[in-house]
Parts: sequence; structure tokens; C-alpha cells
Amino acid sequence: MTRTWAYAALTGAVTFWGGSFVAMKVVLPELSPGVMVVTRFAIGCAVLALTLGWRGSLWIPGRRDLAATAVLGAIGVTLHQWLQATGLQTAAASVSSWIVAISPVFVVILGWALLRERVTGGRIAGILVAATGMMVIVSQGRLGAFLAGRAWTPGDGLILASAVNWAVFTVLSKYVIDWGDASPVRRDRSMVLMFYTLVFGLLFSLPWAAIQGGWAALGHLSTNAWVGIGFLGVACSGLAYIFWFAGLEAVDATQVGAFLYLEPVVTSLVAVPVLGEPITGALLVGGAAILFGLWLVNRT
Repeated sequence: MTRTWAYAALTGAVTFWGGSFVAMKVVLPELSPGVMVVTRFAIGCAVLALTLGWRGSLWIPGRRDLAATAVLGAIGVTLHQWLQATGLQTAAASVSSWIVAISPVFVVILGWALLRERVTGGRIAGILVAATGMMVIVSQGRLGAFLAGRAWTPGDGLILASAVNWAVFTVLSKYVIDWGDASPVRRDRSMVLMFYTLVFGLLFSLPWAAIQGGWAALGHLSTNAWVGIGFLGVACSGLAYIFWFAGLEAVDATQVGAFLYLEPVVTSLVAVPVLGEPITGALLVGGAAILFGLWLVNRT
């Protein structure tokens, strides 16, 4: 995959994920977080299985790759979705997405420490500019309150934890992709690894859903909730993960992480008509800073 196509794939992934915050806010009033996650990833696994089957690439990885995808599934699916679904019960969709935008800061640190990726002065400057924009948005311009912890809700804290968790998942995914093929076939390696990551994440989420219960609600969902579930399953849990792993094959983890800055822009634009969340001056200023930071990180 060329760098141009990798950037296009990453943009598509974060666009879908940006919409996922709004979709989850629509679904959660009618469905428990555990059942929602299991349902969406069951759909996502089906999408990936059909895609791999159509391409003739539904092969079984080697033991090392299977072990790695089990770890990635636990981190990037089960734990990540628990943090976000639980956090969104008290946090606003647009604010949550901007908090997640801090994830690239941790990606850069982990990419430098674990993958020995080069961190230039321009990338550091871009990350700082974008992170400042994120703080402006979350605090609605009250940076003092943000730094003092008064601009946060309990849900915001869980969303922040999910940002750190996603950084770990991104760097580990890049490491797994680059460590060499431990499997007998290389065709569509990234997509195959993503499929097994989702399968393990789905399996690890079943106990959570069983404890929470609420399966009967699936038979009484509104049309809007079903549309939300369909979008979460097909676009966010199927196509987006394919795009994300494909981008990781061609781009440094540090640059991949920076694409997450686009996610809250999408969320805010969608949250206005769907959830009625306003676009404020702080959001516009902070969003502009985030986009400028993204350019600094990814310029040649």
C-alpha cells in the first residue's frame, strides 16, 4: 500500500470512529454496554469473515500470531470498549471524542520507547499544539479549571483511560505487524490479524455481557437504535479496523496515532444534528489547533 492510500485508509477509519461516539450515545439508553459491544463486534467479525472468505484469505495464523491477537483483542476491543461505553453513560459524545485526541501523545512516547521511532522537533511541536487545542475544547476555554481537574466528569476519566489504552494497542499492533510473519501464509496478513483480534475481543466480552444482562432488549430496539448498531458493527467494528491495520503497515505508529486528532472533528459535526450538542467558539479554536498540529506531525 502506498503512503497516499495508507493516509486515505486511516482517514476513513477515524471518520467511522468519530461517528461511533454519537452512535453509542443513541444506542446506550436502550441497550446495556456489554450487550451493545458484543452485538456490534459480532457484526464486525461477520463482515471481516465474509471479506476474507471472498478474497480467499481466511487462514489460521501461527501460534505466535494467535497469542498476539488474543492480547490485542483483550486490550483493543474488550477493555477499550468497556472504558468508552461506560464512560459515555455520563460524558458528552463531543467532549469524549476530544479527550481521545490526546492518545497520540502517548503513541509518540511509546513509539519512541518501544519501537525506536524517530521523534523530530516538528512532531513534538505538532503534538503540543494539538494537545493544547484538546484542552481548550474540553474546558470550554477554562484552562485553569481543566488543569485543576474541575472540568472533568467521572465518565471523562474513563474516556481518558481509553485514550492511553488505545495508544498501547496502536504501538503493540505496529510491533505485531512488523515482527515478521509467524504464520504459513502472508496474503492479507494485516486483515487476518485484525479478524482474529476482533474474534478474541468478542469472546472476552461475553462474560461482561452475561453479567450485565439485558439481552431481551434486542427484541424491542427502536429504528434509530438498530441503525446505530448497524453502523457500529459494519462501519466501526468491521471496515474501520481493516483500514486501521492497513494504514499501520505503511506508516509509523507516531503518524498513525496523529490521525486520531480528526476523530473528534467528525464527532462534533455529527453530534450537532443528531444529539443537539452545540459547536462553541472553544470548539472551533481548539479544532483549528488540532488540525494544525496534525499537519505538523505528518508533514514530510
